[in-house]
Amino acid sequence: MRFTGKNVLITGASKGIGAEIARTLASMGLKVWINYRSNAEVADALKNELEEKGHRVAVIKFDAVSENDFVEAIQTIVQSDGGLSYLVNNAGVVCDKLAIKMKTEDFHHVIDNNLTSAFIGCREALKVMSKSRFGSVVNIASIIGERGNMGQTNYSASKGGMIAMSKSFAYEGALRNIRFNSVTPGFIETDMNANLKDELKADYVKNIPLNRLGATKEVAEAVAFLLSDHSSYITGETLKVNGGLYM
Repeated sequence: MRFTGKNVLITGASKGIGAEIARTLASMGLKVWINYRSNAEVADALKNELEEKGHRVAVIKFDAVSENDFVEAIQTIVQSDGGLSYLVNNAGVVCDKLAIKMKTEDFHHVIDNNLTSAFIGCREALKVMSKSRFGSVVNIASIIGERGNMGQTNYSASKGGMIAMSKSFAYEGALRNIRFNSVTPGFIETDMNANLKDELKADYVKNIPLNRLGATKEVAEAVAFLLSDHSSYITGETLKVNGGLYM
């Protein structure tokens, strides 16, 4: 794919979908900034993996929920590279409970980690990218933000909010040639669900028209497309990567 920009910040990039996005974008020539919050060992291992392949990569520790941390991180990147071309808001958490058992703190915890952090990232990226009148942001939402799910009231609200927020940012960003889009993964094969029993996976798969779980690489390539010049006339959109589970 073709990229006019030079670098990308990916939040929550040390493992899972975020790590695969980092691998994919690094292989396409971008300098990748890998964000992590607590596990330096995993982040450094990914950095070493990419550097061994000749890719440009840096690790940056900050808590995406902290406004000060996020602002300082972007300032660090700008000071190092002269600007920020792309942002992927991938950091997030889950705290699943039935709504009648969900405490207000549980709700706010997920909203803050998933939605508020993405808002801070979008806002600060818009400020920085406005100076060059160029940039693209992709927010990693979820199929749950589109259709809801039992026991995930907080998560669905955070991801649904992310989808709507991306559209509003797209209106404001368009004035400065900056694009905002969302990707909504479905059931993706990751380390988090690798230990699920085969019969449970089969129950999920039988409802997916493509009859399989998705791969992290497939999500990463969707992100790469939305960041790249190949999607230069696409903004405010939501790209489903779910095998047809929700159309």
